[in-house]
Amino acid sequence: MLLFVAFGFSIFVNLLMLTGPLYMLQVYDRVLGSRSEETLVALSLLVGFLYGLMALLEFARGRIVARYAAQFQSKLDGLVFDASINAPSKPGEPPTSGLRDLETIQTTVASPVFLAFMDIPWSPIFIAGIFIFHPWLGWLAVAGGVLLLTITLLNQLLTYKKVQRAHGVSQGAQNMADQAHLASEVVRSQGMRAAVRTRWNERRTEALAERISSNDWTGSFTAFTKSFRLFLLSAMLGLGAYLF
Repeated sequence: MLLFVAFGFSIFVNLLMLTGPLYMLQVYDRVLGSRSEETLVALSLLVGFLYGLMALLEFARGRIVARYAAQFQSKLDGLVFDASINAPSKPGEPPTSGLRDLETIQTTVASPVFLAFMDIPWSPIFIAGIFIFHPWLGWLAVAGGVLLLTITLLNQLLTYKKVQRAHGVSQGAQNMADQAHLASEVVRSQGMRAAVRTRWNERRTEALAERISSNDWTGSFTAFTKSFRLFLLSAMLGLGAYLF
């Protein structure tokens, strides 16, 4: 039930995303032609109200989804806990892995990623609306969307291994620090403190280098995506002006 309510909010949130383009059209069509300051003030107040309503609906949608995720976890917590108690333990697998997986699902559902999936079905509707204005505008929107999707997939493919490798090296350095802490008496008694610290520092430095490399790759894709989105908006305006 909560998901249906959140999806209903998504309808109005996505419709309110048209506030900016419609405001721009009204300014160019009515305000600049009539030079009416009263019309500009009225439109600006209306836009401010609509954006405030959009923020309120977005906030409410996030709270609803978070509570749905909490209900989902609370309903399955007992079943998963009983299953983890009754199931035989496997070598190398923590006994509470099922509970951790359930918590991961709850975190994913409550995250903005899940809200983005609720907004995806509206993309074809908006693109179809652009085609109504002119086919050239529609194909430009399709080409821009395909390029953004391609960049996102490339980002995932090229940076995933780097992020995983950085995480693995960092985790190895952390495990080494934990082992040194557990065997601290042996390390001190054997005079191995400097050697252990040197090896740990080497792994720590390697982990930092890997993390910087992965952040550089991710940052480059993020910067290009942000710049291209702004360019796509300007390209739509420029093409619309040319068609007019």
